[in-house]
Amino acid sequence: MLVFFTIKIAKSSKNRVLHVLVAASYTAGIEVFLRMTKAYLLYETGKYLVMFFIVLGLFFEGFKKKAYPFTLFLLLLLPGIAVTYINLNYDIDFRKAILFNISGPLTLSLVATFAYGIKLSFKQFLTVLDFMVYPLISMTVYIFLYTPDLREVITSTAANSAASGGYGPNQVATVLGLGIFILFTRLLIPYKNKLVHLIMMFFLAAMTYRGILTFSRGGMLTAVIMVLVFLFLYFFLTNLKRKVNIVFKLLGVAGVLLFIWLLSLAQTGGLIENRYTNKDSLGREKEDITTGRVQLAQVEFDAFKTHPIFGIGVGRSKGYFMDELGIELPTHNEITRMLSEHGMFGILALLILIIIPVVNNPFGVKNIYFYPLLLFWLLTISHSAMRIAAPSFIFGLGLITITREKKNTVHRK
Repeated sequence: MLVFFTIKIAKSSKNRVLHVLVAASYTAGIEVFLRMTKAYLLYETGKYLVMFFIVLGLFFEGFKKKAYPFTLFLLLLLPGIAVTYINLNYDIDFRKAILFNISGPLTLSLVATFAYGIKLSFKQFLTVLDFMVYPLISMTVYIFLYTPDLREVITSTAANSAASGGYGPNQVATVLGLGIFILFTRLLIPYKNKLVHLIMMFFLAAMTYRGILTFSRGGMLTAVIMVLVFLFLYFFLTNLKRKVNIVFKLLGVAGVLLFIWLLSLAQTGGLIENRYTNKDSLGREKEDITTGRVQLAQVEFDAFKTHPIFGIGVGRSKGYFMDELGIELPTHNEITRMLSEHGMFGILALLILIIIPVVNNPFGVKNIYFYPLLLFWLLTISHSAMRIAAPSFIFGLGLITITREKKNTVHRK
């Protein structure tokens, strides 16, 4: 990957921006699969590679002055790093304490700086999305081959790693949900080759099935929200003929979804229904639908109230959880983490990420994918933080302007 994409970017002249985005897209798509199979040099290899390709793109293409807000976003995080560095014990690994927590925001800053103001044709934009889907197809096949007898491994309603390729179901469901969204949009915007289209639609169903069986709800619910938002935008932007076509396709989707859900119920002995209705394996209602995330967020908010200006420092939430709750867990919510670890500087940084994109593209006219992609970033960091590169890259992808392709016309003399 590193050698192939670096050569493509370095050798290209006309389509270098596209090659950079394709390289970053493929890397963001394959990151969880690399972790799942332990095929990485460092745990954060995915983020480091995305940053490398983007920096390579900035080296060749230059820095755009109008992208300065995303550089300012990064600068606002420095006080939080300084607080940690001042209070850092010598026996604590700097990479684990700081880089692990700052790598997500750093990736986002670089991708947004590169992508802001870029113009791609719709065909080129779809190519970038396709390159994210390809490794997700590989991962889906791997999960099918890896998974043992589901009835043996699924014994409760908790998120299940055995049904997720032996890896964290939260991250697996997140990227599968992203793949589901991309392939659903290609159901509405078909591939030109009918055989390719049928294969991709098969994998849309396969990803949906495996995503449900992870028992991780966050990624699946995020995918549903993205699909509904895109469907709303696309339906009202198309002509009557396409609207009728969309209705027929949705009827087909409803039938396939019903089959997948019934199959999932049969495979899990009805436990999947309990999971999505917030019940335990015995059918009893659970008190906390967020599986403890609200409690973690409350501790981080209390930390912000205690240290409102500079925050408690990057990577120090885990210690706060240990002191307050007696559990050693990393944060699950990037928004409350920004508040607790960066204080007021974190609030300003978050405002930049929300206000700048919306002001630049208020009605989504520059990119029909803008609002669904922005929602993916916002919803994902709310339940899974920035542990993978996908939210950071997807945020930047939403900043790209999609242009209409010029048709070759023959002019009459």
